[in-house]
Amino acid sequence: MSKIDIGISESDRNAVAEGLKKLLADSYTLYLQTHNFHWNVEGPQFRELHLMFEEHYTELAEAVDEIAERIRTLGIAAPGTYKSFAQLSSIEEVEGVPEATEMVRLLTHGHEQVVKTCRASLKLAQEADDESSAALIGDRMRVHEKTAWMLRATLPK
Repeated sequence: MSKIDIGISESDRNAVAEGLKKLLADSYTLYLQTHNFHWNVEGPQFRELHLMFEEHYTELAEAVDEIAERIRTLGIAAPGTYKSFAQLSSIEEVEGVPEATEMVRLLTHGHEQVVKTCRASLKLAQEADDESSAALIGDRMRVHEKTAWMLRATLPK
């Protein structure tokens, strides 16, 4: 590929890409967890949660592509293996099939964790004066904050 000249230094592009890699890993891990829960949810809220989880994993599937493409735009290879995602992600995998309310709690925590990853990545983008990455990260942060709120609203008080 030819030299990248978009007004962001190579070291800044690398730093921003490292933050985006963590966001990608968190997003993909959350996608897998949400899809798993969509397949396996049971109980009185089955239909509501099954459909909500489908909306969430569909949105996450689009997001991971957008994040990976931004990493590539910065001239860095995007991670794409389970091993690399496991090393980069701050979201823990879940063993077995939890009950529906626990699924909602776990997903709420996962979305909140992605918000924290966004905040750390946003600082890197802002320091690099990378408005494109900052806008992407800010958009992702809003989605995850809203999704966490909606999930919390389904939990018993």
